[in-house]
Amino acid sequence: MDKRILGSSGLEVSAIGFGCMGMSQAFGPNPGDRGQMMDLLRAAVDRGVTLFDTAEVYGPFVNEELVGEALAPVRDQVVIATKFGFAFDADGRQAGVSSRPDAIRAAVDGSLRRLGTDRIDLLYQHRVDPQVPIEDVAGTVAELVTAGKVAHFGLSEAGARTIARAHAVHPVTALQSEYSLFWREPETEIIATLERLGIGLVPFSPLGRGFLTGRISADTQFDTGDIRASLPRFTPEARAANQVLVDLLGRIAAAKNATPAQIALAWLLAQKPWIVPIPGTRRLERLEENLAATDVRLSADDLAEIGAAAADITLEGERYPEAMQRFIDR
Repeated sequence: MDKRILGSSGLEVSAIGFGCMGMSQAFGPNPGDRGQMMDLLRAAVDRGVTLFDTAEVYGPFVNEELVGEALAPVRDQVVIATKFGFAFDADGRQAGVSSRPDAIRAAVDGSLRRLGTDRIDLLYQHRVDPQVPIEDVAGTVAELVTAGKVAHFGLSEAGARTIARAHAVHPVTALQSEYSLFWREPETEIIATLERLGIGLVPFSPLGRGFLTGRISADTQFDTGDIRASLPRFTPEARAANQVLVDLLGRIAAAKNATPAQIALAWLLAQKPWIVPIPGTRRLERLEENLAATDVRLSADDLAEIGAAAADITLEGERYPEAMQRFIDR
């Protein structure tokens, strides 16, 4: 597996990481066999993956426990990223955002306990809290770095100005945000900001929540509990309209003896040397397909063709419903 360094931080990770959220939530019924998920995480390590992404809110809480237990035998070989920033009610359900300093400290202690480790390699603020100055957030994380509980600071779905303000207080190693041929908004301002400040980009949903694999059509029925059933971009009408993008990837894939998913990931990897996508899966064959994207070489002509064709495609549907949009920092 190729390695990459996230920005100017010196944090070296595999060129493709592993997004663990789907093992506990969001994409239909959760897998019944926890042991199978642990085996898959260890299989990823065996295949060279070193970056594993989780969060306290995934589950909530149980995803960190799964990741921590699965990676315990290889703890010193991997980089574990987790996140704070959501509030929870008395029953443990998500209830808005909270990045007060005391909430950050409590979240980190909880994550360390669930992960079964003495350090968090990369700690993200999961969503920006408009009630707490980002300088206070960065300052609190800096204290946790000094205490040895955290190694690197990251932000998720933060806007360019917020990133710069946080970075001025404590170096930001990585930004995690959605980025793919299915969602290119980071190209407007974010990527230039990251390059200027020396910050890596860790795209989540690099396969457009599965849409770019070519295995979802307008007729696909999503299971109960699958977040895509509530997303405007995944209505049957939007899927039918957006199929043109998948068809484009399919044509490129056929010429490269690859799959549409591998072309989508290879395109991301070709954008910047400090971009590390984190596709998730519950299946070994999908893991191996994703990792093989590092062997796909897209020439300058290939990239120009994809870029020109994609620029002519107007994708239908918002990324999130309005209730979720309020958590996105601009």
